[in-house]
Amino acid sequence: MSEMYELLPHREPFLYVERIEKSDDEEIVGYRKYTMEDYFFAGHFPDYPVVPGVILVESMAQCGGAGLKKAAKMGSDTLFFLAGIEKAKFRRQVRPDEEVKFVIKNERVSPRMIKQSGQALVGDEVAAEASWTCIAGSKQEMG
Repeated sequence: MSEMYELLPHREPFLYVERIEKSDDEEIVGYRKYTMEDYFFAGHFPDYPVVPGVILVESMAQCGGAGLKKAAKMGSDTLFFLAGIEKAKFRRQVRPDEEVKFVIKNERVSPRMIKQSGQALVGDEVAAEASWTCIAGSKQEMG
């Protein structure tokens, strides 16, 4: 998890990526295993816990940002803010103790704007997919 602390400003309980396996110009691959210790399972839903769809989309976006930093496509002080989410679809529930693989495609990367799309997979099954746009910049530029 320490690498994620270097790549993302997020911290527990809002850090949703555990590791990045691949990060290059075209694709980023990362992972997260959700467990019953994750805060959202207490209310979503106590008798049938599932990872909320919005958490899966946020996880994909975090993976995309971390991968860009790991590949040195963005500066170490760059912050990313979601500006838009398109084409989000949820195809399979993600339950506690399932590991999710995030496969992210870089569609457009510039110093101020990022366009990515991705899938969250459990095994070979697509759990969620979406496209998103992020605004990027340093704390000084964002403030």
